[in-house]
Amino acid sequence: MRPLECPAEGRRASGEHEESAGGEGSQLTVQDFTQILRTRWKLICGVIVLVLLGALGYSLLATPQYQASTRLFVSTTSDGTNTQTNDGGLFAQRRVLSYTQLLTGGILAQRTIDKLGLDMTAAQLQGEVTAVAPTDTVLIDVTVLDPSPVRARDIANTLSDEFVVMAAGLETPDLGARPNAQVVVQQRAAVPDSPVTPKTTRNLAIAVVLGAVLGVLAAIIRDRLDDTVRRLKTVEETSGVGVIGEIPAEGTRRHGPVVTFGSGDSTTADAFRELRINLQSLQVADGPKALLVASPGAGEGRTTTAINLALALTEAGSDVLIVDGNLRHPQIAASLGVAAEPGLSTVLTGGAPLNSALHETRFPRLTALSAGSVPPNPTELLGSSTAKDAFGEMSRQFDYVIVDSPPLTVKDAALLAVSVHGVLVVVRFGRTKRRQLADTVTVLRRAGAPLLGAVVTMMPATKGDRIDGGHQGGGRRRRRALEK
Repeated sequence: MRPLECPAEGRRASGEHEESAGGEGSQLTVQDFTQILRTRWKLICGVIVLVLLGALGYSLLATPQYQASTRLFVSTTSDGTNTQTNDGGLFAQRRVLSYTQLLTGGILAQRTIDKLGLDMTAAQLQGEVTAVAPTDTVLIDVTVLDPSPVRARDIANTLSDEFVVMAAGLETPDLGARPNAQVVVQQRAAVPDSPVTPKTTRNLAIAVVLGAVLGVLAAIIRDRLDDTVRRLKTVEETSGVGVIGEIPAEGTRRHGPVVTFGSGDSTTADAFRELRINLQSLQVADGPKALLVASPGAGEGRTTTAINLALALTEAGSDVLIVDGNLRHPQIAASLGVAAEPGLSTVLTGGAPLNSALHETRFPRLTALSAGSVPPNPTELLGSSTAKDAFGEMSRQFDYVIVDSPPLTVKDAALLAVSVHGVLVVVRFGRTKRRQLADTVTVLRRAGAPLLGAVVTMMPATKGDRIDGGHQGGGRRRRRALEK
């Protein structure tokens, strides 16, 4: 058959295909980061919710802690002269550093336990007590953290009182002599009104920030590890042809394989009209056009694309024949409501002439050729000279022949590709892997099939780029990165 002129054929060697299939770039640009936030927001929000729930659970399950504080004042004796007063102040400041260690020591803790009759060890009490000396002061702040507000107050006051006695004994070397330094309780502890921990509001605020950071990191990692096609640029770089069609996901799910064209126009119908316009705008050879709609694997929207592209062409006034080339798992007959037999396999085996196997559909200008009965040797049938002659006859009778191909994992697809004028490669957003697409392109190019362009199905409705009406450089179009 006379091939259509492929706009991007030869643009990249197969080695370049493999390179682009291996990744979408190691550097994360600002645009990439923005797209990750837009398209992975569910993952980020999920991580934030999980961290929030963890923080809330901790706040609800954690034992409340109450804080009671006392303040001690350290003074030294002096004769009233300025020199001795200054020296005494420096002496007291040096003393408070040692006092903070004694206040958190085991001896004072045991004295407090004995005085209050507490059911705990000295080490446990030491873990509840902190003593801090503010810089350049002779003050010591003693803080006690305990699950009981009353006990926290009692421990703080008793500990301070016991330390006053301890310090007096340590600072009075001789019986009856004046002590070198004196400690007094300048401020006593009161029963705290509310716990200091857990701080639920603070914990939740921290959880939001931490969850956002972890969520973004998880989204970036997920993005880097995701090998599925989520960018139009990836499709074009991997396939070597332009993306000429973007089919939204929501409309496809709602309408099923057949989209309604007419007065009730939809976004999905418009997408197939754009695909028709873009396909017709390519520089193609004159005469009838037989096109194969292929995909790397199953479930990527190949049959839906073939049917609705055919309908879009009929809407423009073309007589179209849609052929079910999937002899192993046919779908066209059931989708269009036509008889399954006779079909393509019947024609290829000589069981019926072509014209008697054609079925009129409920759509004006659209004729269907079902797959027919499943033959035992579909590969041999599709690779025969009879198949090439049959497709040649179809092209002479109709303006367009749209062939629904089996997945390219089956050899039948490559055999069909050499019997048509051009191939449209269908990939599914978020499902088709870059490696699969690269392997598909390699198979088609080895078979000598002219690649016309790529169609991305199941596009996110609010995140997809819209295709420009015009095409420059054979299908090149403006590109805006989508979710990876």
